[in-house]
Amino acid sequence: MKLQQLRYAVEVLRRNLNVSDAANALFTSQPGVSKQIRMLEDELGVQIFIRSGKRIVAVTQAGQAILEMASQVLREVKNIKDVGREFSDTSSGLLTVAATHHMLRFRLPETVSFFTQHYPDVHLVLKQGSPSEIEQWVFNGEADLAIGTDMNAELSHLRRLPCETWCYTALVPREHPLTLKPVVTLPELTSYPLLTYDFALQAGTTLSRAFQRARLSRYRVAFQSADSEVLKSYVRLGLGVALLDKNAVDAQLDSDLVALDVSSLFDTSFYQISLRSDALIRGYAYDFIEHFNPSLNKERVNQLLYTPAVEDFSI
Repeated sequence: MKLQQLRYAVEVLRRNLNVSDAANALFTSQPGVSKQIRMLEDELGVQIFIRSGKRIVAVTQAGQAILEMASQVLREVKNIKDVGREFSDTSSGLLTVAATHHMLRFRLPETVSFFTQHYPDVHLVLKQGSPSEIEQWVFNGEADLAIGTDMNAELSHLRRLPCETWCYTALVPREHPLTLKPVVTLPELTSYPLLTYDFALQAGTTLSRAFQRARLSRYRVAFQSADSEVLKSYVRLGLGVALLDKNAVDAQLDSDLVALDVSSLFDTSFYQISLRSDALIRGYAYDFIEHFNPSLNKERVNQLLYTPAVEDFSI
Protein backbone atom coordinates (compact mmCIF):
# COMPACT_ATOMS: atom_id res chain seq x y z
CA MET A 1 0.00 0.00 0.00
CA LYS A 2 1.34 3.40 -1.00
CA LEU A 3 0.43 6.88 0.14
CA GLN A 4 0.04 7.80 -3.51
CA GLN A 5 -2.73 5.20 -3.88
CA LEU A 6 -4.55 6.55 -0.84
CA ARG A 7 -4.17 10.09 -2.16
CA TYR A 8 -5.60 9.12 -5.54
CA ALA A 9 -8.61 7.35 -4.01
CA VAL A 10 -9.40 10.22 -1.63
CA GLU A 11 -9.10 12.77 -4.43
CA VAL A 12 -11.59 10.84 -6.57
CA LEU A 13 -14.04 11.01 -3.68
CA ARG A 14 -13.45 14.75 -3.27
CA ARG A 15 -14.03 15.30 -6.99
CA ASN A 16 -17.50 13.71 -6.86
CA LEU A 17 -16.18 10.40 -8.28
CA ASN A 18 -14.88 12.09 -11.41
CA VAL A 19 -11.56 10.38 -12.18
CA SER A 20 -10.66 12.89 -14.88
CA ASP A 21 -11.08 15.85 -12.50
CA ALA A 22 -9.07 14.01 -9.84
CA ALA A 23 -6.26 13.35 -12.31
CA ASN A 24 -6.14 17.02 -13.30
CA ALA A 25 -6.01 18.09 -9.66
CA LEU A 26 -3.18 15.64 -9.02
CA PHE A 27 -1.29 16.61 -12.21
CA THR A 28 -1.31 13.06 -13.51
CA SER A 29 -3.18 10.96 -16.06
CA GLN A 30 -6.64 9.43 -15.75
CA PRO A 31 -5.39 5.89 -16.57
CA GLY A 32 -2.69 6.29 -13.93
CA VAL A 33 -5.24 7.16 -11.25
CA SER A 34 -7.50 4.25 -12.24
CA LYS A 35 -4.59 1.81 -12.25
CA GLN A 36 -3.35 2.81 -8.79
CA ILE A 37 -6.85 2.56 -7.30
CA ARG A 38 -7.29 -0.90 -8.84
CA MET A 39 -3.96 -1.98 -7.34
CA LEU A 40 -5.05 -0.70 -3.93
CA GLU A 41 -8.34 -2.62 -4.16
CA ASP A 42 -6.48 -5.79 -5.20
CA GLU A 43 -4.11 -5.48 -2.25
CA LEU A 44 -6.91 -4.87 0.24
CA GLY A 45 -9.11 -7.58 -1.26
CA VAL A 46 -12.21 -5.34 -1.27
CA GLN A 47 -13.82 -3.04 -3.77
CA ILE A 48 -13.68 0.64 -2.80
CA PHE A 49 -15.68 2.03 -5.72
CA ILE A 50 -18.64 0.72 -7.70
CA ARG A 51 -18.16 1.02 -11.46
CA SER A 52 -20.43 1.11 -14.46
CA GLY A 53 -18.26 0.44 -17.48
CA LYS A 54 -15.27 2.75 -17.11
CA ARG A 55 -17.12 5.21 -14.85
CA ILE A 56 -17.08 5.24 -11.06
CA VAL A 57 -20.67 5.70 -9.89
CA ALA A 58 -20.66 5.05 -6.13
CA VAL A 59 -18.64 4.09 -3.05
CA THR A 60 -19.03 0.71 -1.38
CA GLN A 61 -19.68 0.39 2.34
CA ALA A 62 -16.16 -0.92 2.84
CA GLY A 63 -14.88 1.88 0.63
CA GLN A 64 -16.48 4.52 2.83
CA ALA A 65 -14.63 3.20 5.88
CA ILE A 66 -11.35 2.89 3.95
CA LEU A 67 -11.58 6.42 2.49
CA GLU A 68 -12.35 7.93 5.87
CA MET A 69 -9.26 6.29 7.38
CA ALA A 70 -7.20 7.18 4.30
CA SER A 71 -8.16 10.83 4.69
CA GLN A 72 -7.03 10.70 8.31
CA VAL A 73 -3.72 9.10 7.32
CA LEU A 74 -3.06 11.80 4.71
CA ARG A 75 -3.83 14.55 7.24
CA GLU A 76 -1.39 13.00 9.70
CA VAL A 77 1.27 12.78 6.99
CA LYS A 78 0.75 16.47 6.30
CA ASN A 79 1.11 17.18 10.02
CA ILE A 80 4.41 15.26 10.12
CA LYS A 81 5.71 17.33 7.22
CA ASP A 82 4.49 20.52 8.90
CA VAL A 83 6.32 19.61 12.11
CA GLY A 84 9.53 19.25 10.15
CA ARG A 85 9.03 22.58 8.42
CA GLU A 86 8.01 24.27 11.66
CA PHE A 87 11.28 23.38 13.36
CA SER A 88 13.49 23.86 10.32
CA ASP A 89 12.06 27.14 8.99
CA THR A 90 9.50 29.39 10.65
CA SER A 91 9.62 32.24 8.14
CA SER A 92 8.65 30.49 4.91
CA GLY A 93 5.98 28.08 3.78
CA LEU A 94 2.35 28.09 2.69
CA LEU A 95 -0.75 29.49 4.40
CA THR A 96 -4.16 28.91 2.81
CA VAL A 97 -6.96 31.05 4.22
CA ALA A 98 -10.56 30.39 3.19
CA ALA A 99 -13.10 33.15 3.80
CA THR A 100 -16.50 34.41 2.79
CA HIS A 101 -16.85 37.26 0.30
CA HIS A 102 -17.71 39.73 3.07
CA MET A 103 -14.62 38.83 5.10
CA LEU A 104 -12.37 39.14 2.06
CA ARG A 105 -13.80 42.50 1.08
CA PHE A 106 -14.22 44.28 4.39
CA ARG A 107 -12.26 42.58 7.16
CA LEU A 108 -9.20 40.82 5.74
CA PRO A 109 -7.36 43.37 3.55
CA GLU A 110 -5.57 44.98 6.50
CA THR A 111 -4.46 41.63 7.91
CA VAL A 112 -3.35 40.40 4.48
CA SER A 113 -1.31 43.59 4.00
CA PHE A 114 0.35 43.12 7.40
CA PHE A 115 1.07 39.47 6.72
CA THR A 116 2.61 39.90 3.26
CA GLN A 117 4.89 42.65 4.59
CA HIS A 118 6.09 40.64 7.59
CA TYR A 119 6.27 37.23 5.90
CA PRO A 120 7.39 37.84 2.31
CA ASP A 121 8.64 34.25 2.00
CA VAL A 122 5.31 32.71 2.98
CA HIS A 123 3.04 31.93 0.03
CA LEU A 124 -0.39 33.19 1.09
CA VAL A 125 -3.36 31.68 -0.76
CA LEU A 126 -6.88 33.11 -0.36
CA LYS A 127 -9.97 31.07 -1.26
CA GLN A 128 -13.50 32.49 -1.38
CA GLY A 129 -16.60 30.43 -0.66
CA SER A 130 -19.78 30.10 1.33
CA PRO A 131 -19.58 29.31 5.08
CA SER A 132 -20.19 25.61 4.45
CA GLU A 133 -17.65 25.48 1.61
CA ILE A 134 -14.82 27.15 3.49
CA GLU A 135 -15.26 24.90 6.52
CA GLN A 136 -15.32 21.84 4.30
CA TRP A 137 -11.99 22.96 2.83
CA VAL A 138 -10.48 23.13 6.32
CA PHE A 139 -11.99 19.77 7.18
CA ASN A 140 -10.49 18.23 4.02
CA GLY A 141 -7.10 19.83 4.60
CA GLU A 142 -7.42 22.11 1.54
CA ALA A 143 -7.22 25.22 3.75
CA ASP A 144 -5.44 25.92 7.03
CA LEU A 145 -8.19 28.09 8.49
CA ALA A 146 -11.58 29.50 7.58
CA ILE A 147 -13.00 32.90 8.51
CA GLY A 148 -16.69 33.68 8.22
CA THR A 149 -20.11 33.66 9.82
CA ASP A 150 -22.92 31.12 10.19
CA MET A 151 -20.48 28.21 10.18
CA ASN A 152 -21.66 24.59 9.92
CA ALA A 153 -21.81 23.29 13.49
CA GLU A 154 -22.20 19.68 12.30
CA LEU A 155 -18.64 19.24 11.02
CA SER A 156 -16.55 17.27 13.49
CA HIS A 157 -12.82 17.78 14.12
CA LEU A 158 -13.26 21.55 13.76
CA ARG A 159 -12.97 24.12 16.50
CA ARG A 160 -14.40 27.61 16.07
CA LEU A 161 -12.72 30.61 17.63
CA PRO A 162 -15.21 33.46 18.17
CA CYS A 163 -13.82 36.85 17.18
CA GLU A 164 -16.40 39.60 17.55
CA THR A 165 -20.16 39.90 17.36
CA TRP A 166 -22.03 41.00 14.29
CA CYS A 167 -25.69 41.53 13.53
CA TYR A 168 -28.06 42.00 10.64
CA THR A 169 -29.46 45.34 9.60
CA ALA A 170 -32.39 45.93 7.24
CA LEU A 171 -31.55 48.30 4.41
CA VAL A 172 -34.38 50.13 2.62
CA PRO A 173 -34.88 53.21 0.41
CA ARG A 174 -35.63 56.46 2.25
CA GLU A 175 -39.32 56.49 1.27
CA HIS A 176 -39.95 52.89 2.34
CA PRO A 177 -42.98 52.28 4.65
CA LEU A 178 -40.80 50.46 7.20
CA THR A 179 -38.97 53.71 7.96
CA LEU A 180 -42.17 54.96 9.62
CA LYS A 181 -42.26 52.06 12.10
CA PRO A 182 -40.77 52.79 15.53
CA VAL A 183 -39.98 49.07 15.89
CA VAL A 184 -39.91 46.60 13.01
CA THR A 185 -41.27 43.11 13.68
CA LEU A 186 -40.29 39.97 11.81
CA PRO A 187 -43.73 39.54 10.16
CA GLU A 188 -43.56 43.17 9.00
CA LEU A 189 -40.08 42.67 7.65
CA THR A 190 -40.95 39.50 5.75
CA SER A 191 -44.07 41.01 4.24
CA TYR A 192 -41.68 42.57 1.70
CA PRO A 193 -39.42 40.70 -0.76
CA LEU A 194 -36.05 39.97 0.82
CA LEU A 195 -32.56 40.43 -0.56
CA THR A 196 -29.79 38.74 1.39
CA TYR A 197 -26.66 36.61 1.26
CA ASP A 198 -26.69 33.41 -0.76
CA PHE A 199 -26.03 31.29 2.34
CA ALA A 200 -28.28 33.21 4.74
CA LEU A 201 -31.30 30.89 4.62
CA GLN A 202 -29.52 27.55 4.68
CA ALA A 203 -30.42 25.21 7.53
CA GLY A 204 -29.00 26.28 10.90
CA THR A 205 -28.12 29.86 9.97
CA THR A 206 -29.09 32.93 12.00
CA LEU A 207 -31.93 33.89 9.66
CA SER A 208 -33.33 30.40 9.24
CA ARG A 209 -33.43 29.87 13.02
CA ALA A 210 -35.26 33.16 13.53
CA PHE A 211 -37.80 32.37 10.82
CA GLN A 212 -38.30 28.89 12.23
CA ARG A 213 -38.93 30.20 15.76
CA ALA A 214 -41.46 32.69 14.42
CA ARG A 215 -43.04 29.90 12.34
CA LEU A 216 -42.77 31.99 9.22
CA SER A 217 -43.53 29.74 6.29
CA ARG A 218 -44.47 32.46 3.82
CA TYR A 219 -41.82 34.89 2.79
CA ARG A 220 -40.35 35.73 -0.58
CA VAL A 221 -36.67 35.97 -1.39
CA ALA A 222 -36.24 38.25 -4.39
CA PHE A 223 -32.48 37.94 -4.74
CA GLN A 224 -29.45 36.39 -3.05
CA SER A 225 -25.79 37.27 -3.54
CA ALA A 226 -22.46 36.99 -1.73
CA ASP A 227 -21.77 40.64 -2.57
CA SER A 228 -23.24 43.29 -0.25
CA GLU A 229 -22.74 46.02 -2.86
CA VAL A 230 -24.79 44.10 -5.41
CA LEU A 231 -27.58 43.67 -2.87
CA LYS A 232 -27.54 47.40 -2.13
CA SER A 233 -27.85 48.15 -5.83
CA TYR A 234 -31.09 46.20 -6.04
CA VAL A 235 -32.45 47.86 -2.92
CA ARG A 236 -31.98 51.15 -4.74
CA LEU A 237 -33.95 49.71 -7.66
CA GLY A 238 -36.84 48.92 -5.32
CA LEU A 239 -36.58 45.13 -5.57
CA GLY A 240 -37.06 44.62 -1.82
CA VAL A 241 -35.57 44.88 1.68
CA ALA A 242 -31.94 43.83 2.13
CA LEU A 243 -30.79 41.94 5.22
CA LEU A 244 -27.06 42.62 5.47
CA ASP A 245 -24.23 42.49 7.94
CA LYS A 246 -24.38 45.84 9.74
CA ASN A 247 -20.66 46.38 9.07
CA ALA A 248 -21.29 46.32 5.32
CA VAL A 249 -23.24 49.60 5.49
CA ASP A 250 -21.23 52.79 4.98
CA ALA A 251 -22.89 55.88 6.45
CA GLN A 252 -21.50 58.14 3.72
CA LEU A 253 -21.60 55.93 0.64
CA ASP A 254 -25.02 54.57 1.52
CA SER A 255 -26.56 57.86 2.69
CA ASP A 256 -29.41 57.46 0.18
CA LEU A 257 -30.58 54.36 2.06
CA VAL A 258 -31.90 53.84 5.58
CA ALA A 259 -30.47 51.16 7.88
CA LEU A 260 -33.10 49.82 10.29
CA ASP A 261 -32.04 48.25 13.58
CA VAL A 262 -33.41 44.69 13.51
CA SER A 263 -30.73 43.13 15.73
CA SER A 264 -33.31 42.17 18.39
CA LEU A 265 -35.03 39.88 15.89
CA PHE A 266 -32.04 37.56 15.51
CA ASP A 267 -29.57 35.67 17.71
CA THR A 268 -26.23 37.23 18.50
CA SER A 269 -23.73 35.94 15.96
CA PHE A 270 -19.96 35.94 15.73
CA TYR A 271 -17.27 36.21 13.14
CA GLN A 272 -15.45 32.93 13.64
CA ILE A 273 -12.15 31.31 12.72
CA SER A 274 -12.39 27.56 12.14
CA LEU A 275 -9.42 25.20 12.43
CA ARG A 276 -8.88 21.49 12.77
CA SER A 277 -8.02 20.62 16.36
CA ASP A 278 -5.63 17.92 15.12
CA ALA A 279 -3.67 20.16 12.73
CA LEU A 280 -0.32 21.74 13.44
CA ILE A 281 -0.49 25.54 13.43
CA ARG A 282 2.69 27.17 12.22
CA GLY A 283 4.08 30.29 13.87
CA TYR A 284 3.10 32.64 11.08
CA ALA A 285 -0.49 31.30 11.16
CA TYR A 286 -0.72 32.30 14.83
CA ASP A 287 0.44 35.79 13.85
CA PHE A 288 -2.16 36.00 11.08
CA ILE A 289 -4.92 35.07 13.54
CA GLU A 290 -3.71 37.49 16.22
CA HIS A 291 -3.51 40.39 13.79
CA PHE A 292 -7.05 39.65 12.61
CA ASN A 293 -8.24 39.56 16.22
CA PRO A 294 -5.76 40.73 18.90
CA SER A 295 -7.55 38.79 21.65
CA LEU A 296 -6.62 35.54 19.91
CA ASN A 297 -2.93 35.29 20.77
CA LYS A 298 -1.11 31.97 20.59
CA GLU A 299 -1.88 31.03 24.20
CA ARG A 300 -5.58 31.79 23.79
CA VAL A 301 -5.83 29.94 20.46
CA ASN A 302 -4.22 26.84 21.95
CA GLN A 303 -6.53 27.01 24.94
CA LEU A 304 -9.62 27.14 22.70
CA LEU A 305 -8.32 24.48 20.35
CA TYR A 306 -7.04 21.86 22.71
CA THR A 307 -9.22 22.19 25.82
CA PRO A 308 -11.88 19.46 25.67
CA ALA A 309 -15.27 20.82 24.67
CA VAL A 310 -17.90 20.84 27.43
CA GLU A 311 -21.29 19.57 26.35
CA ASP A 312 -24.22 21.83 27.28
CA PHE A 313 -27.38 19.86 28.10
CA SER A 314 -29.30 22.84 29.50
CA ILE A 315 -31.58 23.23 26.46
